[in-house]
Amino acid sequence: MIVGVPQEVKNNEFRVGLTPGNVKGLCKQGHSVLVQRGAGEQIGLTDESYRLAGATLINSAAEVFAKAEMIVKVKEPQPQECAMLREDQILFTYLHLAPDPTQTKALMSSGATCIAYETVTSGLGGLPLLAPMSEVAGRMSIQAAASHLEKTHGGLGILMAGVPGVAPAKVVILGAGVVGRNALQMAVGIGAEVCIFDRDIDRLRQIDMLYGNRVRTFYADPLSVELEVCEADVVIGAVLLPGGAAPKLVTREMVRKMKVGAVVVDVAIDQGGCFETSRPTTHTDPTFTVDGVLHYCVANMPGAVARTSTFALTNATYPYIEALANKGGLIALLNDPHLRNGLSVHRGILTSEPVAIAQKKDFVSAEELLAV
Repeated sequence: MIVGVPQEVKNNEFRVGLTPGNVKGLCKQGHSVLVQRGAGEQIGLTDESYRLAGATLINSAAEVFAKAEMIVKVKEPQPQECAMLREDQILFTYLHLAPDPTQTKALMSSGATCIAYETVTSGLGGLPLLAPMSEVAGRMSIQAAASHLEKTHGGLGILMAGVPGVAPAKVVILGAGVVGRNALQMAVGIGAEVCIFDRDIDRLRQIDMLYGNRVRTFYADPLSVELEVCEADVVIGAVLLPGGAAPKLVTREMVRKMKVGAVVVDVAIDQGGCFETSRPTTHTDPTFTVDGVLHYCVANMPGAVARTSTFALTNATYPYIEALANKGGLIALLNDPHLRNGLSVHRGILTSEPVAIAQKKDFVSAEELLAV
């Protein structure tokens, strides 16, 4: 198979879909890999390292898209990339379609087979291709919050860890999934006062056993959420509905009641965000203020630590890329129900139920469409 790796074009996105090590692995199995020049240069993955691994260096994204049978990316395709997809092509990347009907329409119009990293499942019920970036984003959320609590960055002027005689920041984490648990680990490590919400009592019990009285755990009922959020210095939005739009747990009225200078970090912004006041931002212009509350809603947070993120992501994605290349898209999808759960669009047909619900569209399940 001919596998294409274009350079990412989203704002301040420096991750890349394959490392030179991945390229060497594919080439050893007889596949051809086309890498756009400069795709990994910003994170120390030079064109020469790709060439030595066996890749063919290509000057333009248009040429990569035109020649490749499978496109491997990191972020959702931008409009100009959607326009280059074709019917006999596989797209394997993050899609986050639920809050993005424009992208959904473009992918359906392309006729391509589009598989979303974020909804591929594992035998244990997890999301193995979302998990590594959730780990990165969860840890980064506390870094971002600590920085933006500083007065010079628009916050109230609070040191998250506090000092002897002065209380630390109060951090509220909404969701105890991968993002939430990684944010929790960082917040506790830095010395903040932390509470975490979830509706999974077993998960809260595990957190309690691990952290004891260093963390307060709450069942996520609306009243408890409101009480804690309104007293918080930092609120981390870490709620996920796999493939679907994030629930709006923090209303505009709740934001209005928060402290002036408090910081919210909406890690769920890729799926629409879990604050009613959220809207996507970029690393170039990461924050905005609503009712005195600073909002950090960068939609590709792990892109800021792109080298770490690239290796963490490709460690997880490579076995699936290898399977798609070795077997072909249809056979790989038929053979692996977990990869099949990632299928979002196939030859103009929407196959993701959560996306269909979010956008009020018709869909056909992957099983029915592929006659599994």
